[in-house]
Order: sequence, then structure tokens, then C-alpha cells
Amino acid sequence: MTVSANYALTMKPANIWGTTMIYGYVRVSTHDQSIDSQKNLISRHSIDHKWMVDEWIELEMSSRKSTAQRRIDELLAKLNPDDIVITSELSRLGRSIRETLNTIETILNEKQTRLILIKQNVDINPRDKNNVTNKVLITVFSMLAELERDFISERTKEGLRARKAKGIKLGKPIGVIQASVYDKDKEKIFHLHNLGVPINKIIETHLDYGKYASLKNYIEKRGKDNSL
Repeated sequence: MTVSANYALTMKPANIWGTTMIYGYVRVSTHDQSIDSQKNLISRHSIDHKWMVDEWIELEMSSRKSTAQRRIDELLAKLNPDDIVITSELSRLGRSIRETLNTIETILNEKQTRLILIKQNVDINPRDKNNVTNKVLITVFSMLAELERDFISERTKEGLRARKAKGIKLGKPIGVIQASVYDKDKEKIFHLHNLGVPINKIIETHLDYGKYASLKNYIEKRGKDNSL
């Protein structure tokens, strides 16, 4: 999908906070990628429009990190209406379609900031309400987010069906004892139980919490544990 950018500003526009800030966001996630190549691409684009990047937000790390660790949150916190964010391509903004779209949603709708994706040749200005291209792009992005949710759900279901077909039992493995609210008083409970104190009495006098059925079940299950 290619969208022509028809902006050729000869000076930086102003907003109510003063001169518009232009942010260059650069991220590499593998050793064979170069921060410099992305910065050069953004710089050339800015020079073509007679702009200058005011602040670079860049890092070199795994895409598996959180948005805060990838400095996306830092970028979003800096933005004011009519600022400009330039990045080399769409994939720099997130590790999944949904995450990328959430970032775009914040940039365009919440921050009212202009977004430029150089390799996709996309330039979206949220102030241009009459731009049909902007509306189409946002609609397409939203559809992609919905598709990703459907794909994730279907892949999960297929994985479960495949495991079931192979005879793998789903759910908690047999013999695995999950944590219980009674664990913190386990020694006290079994000490009293071994002395013959009734379960109701243990609850009412010594614990002040719990229910008969759940504590009875706890004692029966933990009683089979050789570690007791």
C-alpha cells in the first residue's frame, strides 16, 4: 500500500506550545540492523522537506521488550498536538499489529500528532479531517488489528485441538498441587488435625477463616503428599 505525501513545508509550523517538535524514532532489534541507516533515512526525508529533527529517540535491543523498555512510552509522553513523529517504517512502532495500532491510535487521536512512515510513504496529519486517505488508512489499520485478534484466537484453538488429538490431556497435570490459602498455616492445621481437633473447630478457633469443605479437601490432598 503506497500513499503519496504532498507536504513540502519550508519552515516548521507552530502550535500553542510554541514551535512544533519533530521526533525521530529509531529502533533496531537484531545485530544485523543499523541505527545509523534508519537515522540517515529519516534525516534525508527531513532535509527534503527543509526540516530538522529536534530530538532522536533511539535504542538497540530486542523487540520482545515492553513498550517502556523500547522507549515508546517515553516518546508518547513527550508529544503535543501538531508535533511530528518520523520513523523509518511501520514495524518500528510495535512488535505486533495490535501493539503497533495502539501506538498509532495514541499518536494520531490522543496526541493529535502527525505521523510519517517513510518506507510506506505514509504521512497522516490528524488535523486534516477532510483527507479521505487518512480515514481509509485508519480503517485499514483497525481491520488489521481485528484480524490479528482472530488469528491469535484461532491459532490457540488449533494448538489445543492438536494437543488433544495427540492424546495430550489439557489442563493441570495430574498430581500437581496448586497453592492454597491454607498453605501459610499448614503445620498448624496438620498438628491440630493429628491431635483429633474437628475441622470446624480448627476453622473457628485457630484460623478464623476458611470453610469446612475446602479445608477438608485441603487436608485430604496434602495428607497424600509424602513431604508432610
